[in-house]
Amino acid sequence: MIELIRHLLQRLYDVRSLIEWGGTLLVCVVVFAETGMFVGFFLPGDSLLVTAGVFAGAGHLQLAWLLSLVALCAIAGDQLGYWIGRKAGEGLYRREDSLIFKKRHLLEAHKFYERHGGQAIIIARFVPIIRTFCPPVAGAAKMTYKRYLLFDIAGGILWVWGMVLLGYTLGRAVPNVDKKIHYIIAAVIVASFLPAAYHAWKSKTKKNREFVEPLPED
Repeated sequence: MIELIRHLLQRLYDVRSLIEWGGTLLVCVVVFAETGMFVGFFLPGDSLLVTAGVFAGAGHLQLAWLLSLVALCAIAGDQLGYWIGRKAGEGLYRREDSLIFKKRHLLEAHKFYERHGGQAIIIARFVPIIRTFCPPVAGAAKMTYKRYLLFDIAGGILWVWGMVLLGYTLGRAVPNVDKKIHYIIAAVIVASFLPAAYHAWKSKTKKNREFVEPLPED
């Protein structure tokens, strides 16, 4: 069983093979699942979008279809997450951990949402794991749907178009970039986790300051 899971994860993170096999349709499926089905903590969203853009730049995928369909799926996935949170409400926070659901991720997203408010819907798009759990948090908090939808559309377009067009530019500008795609993927993975690492470091620093008490004066 462990070997099967390891093999599955290896295939999921081989984004080049995924795109060669499934094309734009598979990119749409992965993005929808990452943003709407609580599986964002192990699906390669950012690296998949950049790699898809590289393939579009090399002429293997249609850029217009990639931008429009994937953005639509990213927005639709968030809508599903929002309504799950809206219907489940507080019960979502009492849900037991499972293979694809981790309560600690939901709590981190809740803190992120509380700190950044409505703008968190846009910012979260660029933070792995947070982007999966922020929509149900917004739903559970009963954020006005019209307001949520506006932020979500803006965030979905900015994320998908930004990642895809970055890859597309590289695909057009760098000769034989497809032979160096593993370097690009590695750089994107590192860069995508920097905001989450900074957020975790900042939270830890704040907690440390709260627990430090001044020494009594002589």
